[in-house]
Amino acid sequence: MSNQPAYLEKFKDIKLSVVMPVYNEIATIEEILRRVRAAPIPKEIIIVDDGSTDGTREILREVAARGEARVILMRENRGKGSALRAGLQRVTGDIIIIQDADLEYYPDEYPEMIELIVEGKADVVYGSRFLGRHRAYLFWHYVGNLVVNFLANLLYNTTLTDLETCYKAFRRDVLDGMRLRSQSFGFEPEFTARVFQRNLRVYEVPISYAGRTYEEGKKITWKDGFIAIYWLLWCKFFGLDINREMLARMGMVYRYSQWMAKRIQPFLGEKVLEIGAGVGNITRHLLGPRKVIATDKSPKVIAQLKRDFVEGPRLQIFQYDVSDSPPQALLDEGIDTVVCLNVLEHVPDDAAALKNIHAILAKGGKLLLVAPAFSSLYCSLDRNLGHHRRYDRARLLKMLKTAGFHITHCRYLNALGALGWLVNGKALGRGVMPKKQMRLFNKLVWLMNLEQCLGPPFGLSLIAAAEKL
Repeated sequence: MSNQPAYLEKFKDIKLSVVMPVYNEIATIEEILRRVRAAPIPKEIIIVDDGSTDGTREILREVAARGEARVILMRENRGKGSALRAGLQRVTGDIIIIQDADLEYYPDEYPEMIELIVEGKADVVYGSRFLGRHRAYLFWHYVGNLVVNFLANLLYNTTLTDLETCYKAFRRDVLDGMRLRSQSFGFEPEFTARVFQRNLRVYEVPISYAGRTYEEGKKITWKDGFIAIYWLLWCKFFGLDINREMLARMGMVYRYSQWMAKRIQPFLGEKVLEIGAGVGNITRHLLGPRKVIATDKSPKVIAQLKRDFVEGPRLQIFQYDVSDSPPQALLDEGIDTVVCLNVLEHVPDDAAALKNIHAILAKGGKLLLVAPAFSSLYCSLDRNLGHHRRYDRARLLKMLKTAGFHITHCRYLNALGALGWLVNGKALGRGVMPKKQMRLFNKLVWLMNLEQCLGPPFGLSLIAAAEKL
């Protein structure tokens, strides 16, 4: 352990939030708190007592009075999931880790749990009891874990070995927009389902585990196995996170992104600004002999882009909201091409956004714009994607001219998609596009080449090219 200080240097600027649900743990609460406090990482400790009746609450009041942890006392026992939600709402750290109040897990392994997150390699880390050193006991618990893990892997296309582990570490922003409902031990499968539905980067690391027997205080039973199965199935088929599910399904049509990138290649100049880069589906196709500046208004998206792409002379990534006046750094770049694909509909003041783009471009610079077509097609699908509007052709052209652009190209795009939008959104009132239809569309993207030759009189989107006068 002589090299421990050097090893821990990477954690010195990280604040860890440890959330500990507690229920009737008078025999272990003081020792586990001592171990957590001794873990060699700056941290806050949030303990949530879930209505203990064995004297644990009295000990925790003393802990709070000494300032050793922040203590939340629930009025009544409502379950582990309820206690965890109460604690998670109050965290202030960069990284969160969940800690049980018994002595089954070892807080001195926190560095191994969060190392991949600190290094930017993972969003969520599971401490697997089955990959590490563990006490051999309770065969039927082992079988139950195998069944639950198998179902989770089957439903969410992953290879997790220990869904039910207490030790889960994750960046605080993983919780943004994640609505968790389970009151009890269903928290573990519900959280896991949401994590994989969001396509987060999940790693497992081996941990040590000293499992308890029921005589020693273990609380989870065979009934909780059925609760886990319920939440895995419910999250998969019923409890959709609509906005994120819609975005995920749109991401299934990756061939469309490839086709679009080829479509705009001939228009690209030497210095390209991408507005609303998102997860980088188009960004990766813009890279080449030119300089690309990828922007997005979301700090989380920018952080993700910086993890997925390597910045250098040919690529810059920074936060910018096209609704705001452009920073001087952009104005000084001499941008000759702005790529703005499926962004304008998300901006409250789209006219101001176009004027900002005009200001960014050098004289004679090009704007490549894609926006959803036909205001009459606006429906629940648009609302779930965060669209403020759709555009009629005449209105879009007028806006471009008003902003100071000369339109060189404007036509409808994706007639097949327009039919699917009309049927699913307007006729059937669906909130998300069916997965089978998205997969079929992905296979039929080659038809877009035929459409390009025919020039259909309608489409799901409008694609326009314009020059700065």
